[in-house]
Amino acid sequence: MEEAEIQAEEKISAFNDDFLREKHIKFFKRCLAVLPSEYSSLDTSRVTVAFFAISALDVLDALDCIEKEKKDIIEWIYSHQVPPKSDGTNGGRCGFRGSSTAGCNLKDPESVHEYEYGHIAMTYTALAMLLILGDDLSRINRPAIIEGLRHLQLEDGSFCPTYLGSENDMRFIYCACCISFILNDWSGINIEKAVQYIRNSQSYDYGIAQGPHLESHGGSTFCAIASLSLMNQLDKVFTKSQLEKLIRWCIFRQKSGFHGRPNKPVDTCYAFWVGASLEILNSFKMIDFTANRDYLMQTQANVTGGFSKWPGIHPDALHSYFGVCGLSLMNERGLVPIHAALNFSQRAADHLQRLHDTTLR
Repeated sequence: MEEAEIQAEEKISAFNDDFLREKHIKFFKRCLAVLPSEYSSLDTSRVTVAFFAISALDVLDALDCIEKEKKDIIEWIYSHQVPPKSDGTNGGRCGFRGSSTAGCNLKDPESVHEYEYGHIAMTYTALAMLLILGDDLSRINRPAIIEGLRHLQLEDGSFCPTYLGSENDMRFIYCACCISFILNDWSGINIEKAVQYIRNSQSYDYGIAQGPHLESHGGSTFCAIASLSLMNQLDKVFTKSQLEKLIRWCIFRQKSGFHGRPNKPVDTCYAFWVGASLEILNSFKMIDFTANRDYLMQTQANVTGGFSKWPGIHPDALHSYFGVCGLSLMNERGLVPIHAALNFSQRAADHLQRLHDTTLR
């Protein structure tokens, strides 16, 4: 065992046994059943909120607690798959929507309203949940989703989230890469253009921004690094020197926990965004494990379970999920390993690999 690995194991063994796993399990089960009124603004993004809860339960090794509901959850996810129009045209509308807010029954293409369309982030999180729940993806309309991706990529290489147009940045390149990786079909992405967009988004400080000429950010850095990793392009884009300076930029995001930009407060979710970036770059063991975990324990909600953005405020599904993932990267007891680039458990990634192997036979 290398010296760095020994030191990492020593740091892990020195942690206090105060991770409230059972309370976190109850927190995420509640997220699947009922949410406070403050979540009403996320009504059209229910699929992603469900992903935070289901993927967290998987990382907590607690999927058995929703075993009875698993079949119904899978059916609910598939109910959000937007089909092509009755004449077979797609136009970028296919994928998964975020909720049933508009009220259309998507099983009947004739009744699908023009404002019922897929969203690239919802498509990624829906596919991820199906894998986590053990589905074989046999009901996925793969050609329609891949064709939809082609319509969403812009000339500069970035992606819009919907066919009607919207903001475009690094987040949606990442979603497109995850979708393509899961479906084992990269024909919906112009990889050369996507890679060039990422290259153009690296800033003067070697961090990566949401787009060219913008400020480096921990979240967009993860999206870029993970996308390049999934496209098998990471070593082809940056020189060794650039990668070393990118790693340095990531490491400098740690104060106690991590923040996303210089001179910003530490925030729970960056334990994953920056931590996973370093994991993909094979440099995660260079962080201060004890300081990172100590901060996460400060944002842990001791009464209700879950994690908050900052100490002393209410927990929410997003920060709770990424807090759990950040601890998984540090091999916290009671958690299963995660696949850093895909942002779900290694167990689900292994299931995906088996599906790919079966398809290739």
